[in-house]
Amino acid sequence: MNVWHLALREIGHRRLHFGLAVAAVLVAVGCLVGELTLVRAHEVRAERLGADQEAAARERVARLEDDYRKITLGLGYNVLILAKDQDRGRFYAEGYAAETMPESYADRLAASDIVTVRHLLPSLQVRTEWPERKMPITLIGTRGEVPTSHRDAKQPLEPPVAKGTMVLGSVVGERSGLAVGDEAVLLGRTFTVARVHPPRGNEDDVTVWIDLAEAQALLGKPGRINAILALSCFCDEATPEGMNREIGGILDGQVQVLELSPQAAARRAARSRAVAHGTETVDAEAAARARRRLERQAFAAWVVPLVVAGCTVWVGLLALGNVRDRRGEIAILRALGVGAGRIVSIFLARAIAVGVLGAALGYAAGFGLAAAWDAARSAPGQAAGAGVLFGPALAAATLILAPLWSAAAGLVPALVAARQDPAVILREE
Repeated sequence: MNVWHLALREIGHRRLHFGLAVAAVLVAVGCLVGELTLVRAHEVRAERLGADQEAAARERVARLEDDYRKITLGLGYNVLILAKDQDRGRFYAEGYAAETMPESYADRLAASDIVTVRHLLPSLQVRTEWPERKMPITLIGTRGEVPTSHRDAKQPLEPPVAKGTMVLGSVVGERSGLAVGDEAVLLGRTFTVARVHPPRGNEDDVTVWIDLAEAQALLGKPGRINAILALSCFCDEATPEGMNREIGGILDGQVQVLELSPQAAARRAARSRAVAHGTETVDAEAAARARRRLERQAFAAWVVPLVVAGCTVWVGLLALGNVRDRRGEIAILRALGVGAGRIVSIFLARAIAVGVLGAALGYAAGFGLAAAWDAARSAPGQAAGAGVLFGPALAAATLILAPLWSAAAGLVPALVAARQDPAVILREE
């Protein structure tokens, strides 16, 4: 009769004892597998939720950046493109550029793939006397913003001025007594007042805007402009060096680019704040997920070993009790010539059977309960799912290591049984 046959006969004879041992392995394996499965489910949910939260955070950041961009549009143009030969000192002293450049420069910029600036506004600006009204004004001719070919049309920062009309600054309107709809003669040509701006607190209050072509005709400068106003993009490339490099390359170095510092600084500060807020939000979400994962792993790190240790003691005590209950049978087998090694083999075979059955039942119970728990606690569509949670490596390791662990727990009682003197036991029986 081989070892496995003897072990199976013994199992059938002491079914309750065997069932309790299997239950011990089942509990140990079930706790281990269940906790590891829950940790895996938590990580899967955290990854999915984290991806959703990160996407939502990035969307909020994009909206915030767009809000900042729209708010800073109120600051107006922050880039000024002048002719290469324009003396900056004279420009700052007089308030306008004396040197002119071709109007086509604005069209070339708009037709290019320029990225650092947008909202291109070509203009011809001079300080002159309004002879018919006997008052100094700043006359600006503009045709409105030139749309860039590679971008969607945007709402202009300044609306164009229709031919035959003029737009007045608040001081000019007040001193001239002109109102919307009135006609006025400027440098010998009649215009209709289209708008009168409210006070802006800057040079705009003494400015008169007319159509660019009409201004060129009045000033004797057809096809010429002396400035292109623009707005820097809400991007990293929009530095003074970056804009000079890109615009100078497009216009063959025939211009110089000035950044209107207060407006540009405010725009960069707004963008930096938006980016910083986005980074902080995304990092905070990632840190929270990592903290929850560590808490779950820390819980498993002390609960699982505690349960396994308790079940090891349980299996060992059951094996020891089985040895004591079978002292007479062991003595008879020894007296009939069965060697100590064979006695040990019988008990180890029984322990391996306990480990195999307990591991299979424990894995099924632990995995099933963990998957059900995850499904019950998760929001609709957020559960990890059994297919994702199942790990072949964990299942294989459980079915291999649990029988070895069970055999190790029953080894000491098996050795005790093999070393007993059959004569002493039979005499006591």
